[in-house]
Amino acid sequence: MNSRGLKATVLAASTLVATALMSGGAANAAPQAPLEAQGATVTHVQVETQESLEAYWTPERMKNAKPGNTINSQGWAEQGRSVMPKAGAGTLKATPEKKAAPSKRAGSPAPVSHIGKVFFTLGGQNYVCSANSVQSANQSTVATAGHCTYDINAGWASKFVFVPAYNNGDAPYGMWSATSLHSTSEWISRNDISYDGAFAVVGPQDGKTLAAAVGASKIGFNLARGLSYTAYGYPAASPFNGETLKSCAGRASADRFGGTQSQGIPCDMTGGSSGGPWFVGSGSGGTQNSVNSFGYNIQKNVMYGPYFGSSIQTAYTTASNR
Repeated sequence: MNSRGLKATVLAASTLVATALMSGGAANAAPQAPLEAQGATVTHVQVETQESLEAYWTPERMKNAKPGNTINSQGWAEQGRSVMPKAGAGTLKATPEKKAAPSKRAGSPAPVSHIGKVFFTLGGQNYVCSANSVQSANQSTVATAGHCTYDINAGWASKFVFVPAYNNGDAPYGMWSATSLHSTSEWISRNDISYDGAFAVVGPQDGKTLAAAVGASKIGFNLARGLSYTAYGYPAASPFNGETLKSCAGRASADRFGGTQSQGIPCDMTGGSSGGPWFVGSGSGGTQNSVNSFGYNIQKNVMYGPYFGSSIQTAYTTASNR
């Protein structure tokens, strides 16, 4: 497929803002194939072919795909949550002596070859998230958020494709079909937001691996907390439209609202950036060490990402050797 002329006004992947998550349909999804357990990782094999997915993801479907943060909002709300601990709930108290991170407006970098969008179907709905190509044994591994691959009510995503370097409808490297999806057992069993990480393995294009075609980032695990990061994603909610890559930068701090193990950085990216990479230091050439995951609507301009510890590392290792 030649996607250079592909045009679609895509509502980009979610930053799981702590507002309601779902727009119907997912809770009644049909049962999917049995899970394949591998240690602390759970794997799902995608059976759709490259040709069928290129035919499915028309510009119209891409344009109408919903940000991933709309998955299962009803389910979270029923638990007193909306993505994470419910924003505004009386039990959510910031530590008094600590102030929320200052606001940070997202910048507008040039497209990056290894960062892009993922499109997928879940519970009968089409969704979109952000993602990044990472170095791996198979040179075909994409890092994203767990909620962009699996929902406890809807099951596994299907029709999952990665579109690197998306920019104003242009897809210069085409569309890469996933052959398998991998996430942590903590995310799969209970949608624990502290473990909201996942990886997709994609098939080759024209005899090339993904890394050979677009490059791949280094990836790190079990690093120190409180590092400085640069995050990237495709936010779609106002004042953004999901058509171009955005970035934020800042030092990470602990979650003092919901008590998760995730870390927050100053960032005003909105729904549409979930799964986008966090790089240690400045710029997109560093080591990836988290993904955009969620935010609280009582804490403006702070984006949280999961700590890349041993569970997410195991998911990566399984995907890398697939």
